[in-house]
Amino acid sequence: MGKKTSCQVTREQFRKGAKAVTVVINGIPQIAEVKEFATGSLGWYLNGKTMIEIDGTPVSVQIGLNLTIVGSKDLPADAAQGPAQTGEA
Repeated sequence: MGKKTSCQVTREQFRKGAKAVTVVINGIPQIAEVKEFATGSLGWYLNGKTMIEIDGTPVSVQIGLNLTIVGSKDLPADAAQGPAQTGEA
């Protein structure tokens, strides 16, 4: 088995600095939005439809694209919040 790759950014860095990514499919720019996946991984997600020609005939295709930062699923979760403040002294 190969060496496991660790993520080079923290969750906080990702949340503050990650921007949407332009992906070109068949010459048409598409925007992959920043996403925190339910699995805990960090990355970008694109879902949509476009047209592609096959032998001169246009066909509709569904786009489903995940760009996942390698090792991001293993990043520590957010620090637990302290006790709720009640306002009592």
